[in-house]
Amino acid sequence: MLQFIKYRKIWYIFSGLLVLASIISLFVYKLNFGIDFTGGSVLEVKGIIRELPEDIKFNIQKTPSGVILKFKPVDEETHQRILEKIHAEEVRFESIGPVVGQELKQKTFWAIGIVLVLIILYITWAFRKVENPFKYGLFAVIALGHDVLITIGVFSFFRLEIDTAFVAAVLTVLGYSVNDTIVVFDRIRENLIKTKKGDFVEVVNQSVNQTLKRSLFTGLGTLFVLLAIFFCGGPTLKNFALALIIGIIFGTYSSIFIASPLLTTFNKSGRLK
Repeated sequence: MLQFIKYRKIWYIFSGLLVLASIISLFVYKLNFGIDFTGGSVLEVKGIIRELPEDIKFNIQKTPSGVILKFKPVDEETHQRILEKIHAEEVRFESIGPVVGQELKQKTFWAIGIVLVLIILYITWAFRKVENPFKYGLFAVIALGHDVLITIGVFSFFRLEIDTAFVAAVLTVLGYSVNDTIVVFDRIRENLIKTKKGDFVEVVNQSVNQTLKRSLFTGLGTLFVLLAIFFCGGPTLKNFALALIIGIIFGTYSSIFIASPLLTTFNKSGRLK
């Protein structure tokens, strides 16, 4: 049997360094919010762009049929001037005001916060038959925070764009990670109910080993799909797929090496009652 819990201090140090690096990156590089949050214009065209106006800064994404241009908010006159310059067929043009972007940013933080609170309440209720069920919800959310913070840190360090697709990826990671953690916790609960006397650390370690194959196989199966999307899905899906890849890797890792060891670290007696 693999001794995951015995070496928990190593996992804590490793994760602590990653979280610290992510926090430093957020302070130094900050987040590269896309126009969904800052406001701006999106112009999608078919064909090859011949020339672009020099007085406007463009963020260019290539697509199989053409190009997507992202730039600061412009009026209709400037919009038409851009079209004249590029000599390409317009597919769509959208403008997002900064007020709408700021409102979306606030709603995003509220959505993530509400999800975390609901997860704590749900797990506390689901594990109400074991001693101190609140800690199961708390440690699951700590593991979730670990996964999301590292994902955001990677995007911050590499200056990857944060858009609504990224938010969807983060919420998906929250759902996946907590599901994986609950599977491990549920096995711990079952073994605690079956075992009247014994060492708490040993029960947790046994439970992690019993669910290890399930966690790894589920994670790998999901990763294969995401890697296919990342390499074959086109440029508009790359950041979305990358966020999910990072989140699911660390979501699987945290269920085994963070959430479960935390139960043993903060178990007062170390023995079953």
